[in-house]
Amino acid sequence: MTIHLPAPDGSLRAYEPRTEPLAVTPGTPFTSRTVFSAAHVVADPFADTNPDAPAAVDWDATLAFRRHLWSHGLGVAEAMDTAQRGMGLDWAGAAELIRRSAAEARAVGGRIACGVGTDQITGGTLAEIRAAYEEQLALVEEAGAQAILMASRALAATATGPEDYLDVYSHLLRQAAEPVVLHWLGPMFDPALAGYWGSADLDAATETFLEVIAAHPDKVDGIKVSLLDAQREVDLRRRLPQGVRCYTGDDFNYPELIAGDEQGFSHALLGIFDPLGPLAAQAVRLLDTGDTAAFRGLLDPTVELSRHLFETPTRFYKTGVVFLAWLAGHQTHFTMVGGLQSARSLPHFARAYELADGLGLFPDPKLAEDRMRTLLALYGVNQ
Repeated sequence: MTIHLPAPDGSLRAYEPRTEPLAVTPGTPFTSRTVFSAAHVVADPFADTNPDAPAAVDWDATLAFRRHLWSHGLGVAEAMDTAQRGMGLDWAGAAELIRRSAAEARAVGGRIACGVGTDQITGGTLAEIRAAYEEQLALVEEAGAQAILMASRALAATATGPEDYLDVYSHLLRQAAEPVVLHWLGPMFDPALAGYWGSADLDAATETFLEVIAAHPDKVDGIKVSLLDAQREVDLRRRLPQGVRCYTGDDFNYPELIAGDEQGFSHALLGIFDPLGPLAAQAVRLLDTGDTAAFRGLLDPTVELSRHLFETPTRFYKTGVVFLAWLAGHQTHFTMVGGLQSARSLPHFARAYELADGLGLFPDPKLAEDRMRTLLALYGVNQ
């Protein structure tokens, strides 16, 4: 049956929902690329809470979604930006999420890496920022997960220049038990991170970033770059020391960056691989066989959806990710910690539904259609 979807100009357009999903099946881990999905958290819809209160998480549904990702061979990047870290999920909630997810990973044999930041403090001296990082690093290592050293709002606010970043990161890398992933998150994802690595000039910031890596290459498994600039990522990965990987965090250009060129390629740690998980896994398995054209043929059409979800203000992409998880049947409701389900408009949701349905992302297209109709009715759209 035709469904009428609202456009940004207030008009309604007719759309014929898909009747069959894309045929994908769970499979084994990949051989040509290391791929992580940054996974979202599922809120407890029955909790009597508010945006200023600590996050109320539905742990059963949250862990079930991680099992879904692991079943398709994807690794889970836990307690990252996609999990609303610093946007509804505080450090206490993130710590509990890390403990539970790491235990679940051990139980099912899933790969997991967890975000290490400083969000238990809002500012402070460099010594206090180092201590905050150390507390989180210790928890992640004790949980048995790989550490991802995330960009710190506190450090961005306190640092006076590149030397402060070199000092803090060198200190952390020296004491890390195992090689970590360094995460450079651009201000489009978090405006508080503008000028990270000591300069608003990205070329100068890149030099500082590379200096940190060059001083401790044995302690850096890889870097995750989230700057939404494909050429900058390519240039950066070509300058990495031997053995240090580049994990693309570019949700606008990921197919070409993962496919790579004659000089190398990027692995992946992506928020868009939360809703794209099964399809992305199938695409990477094609790449494992050496069939780059088939990989691009399957993954390239997903970029329009990703660019839509990550459109400005990019930091609200989490709302679209959770919306699609609801439509796909991974959770029974469309609520988010911090009330962030209100961060995008009805026309935005309508276009996200249309694009995702066209890709065959919904295991049960009729369920997705029914839930979309429910949302439309809630907003006063009569069919």
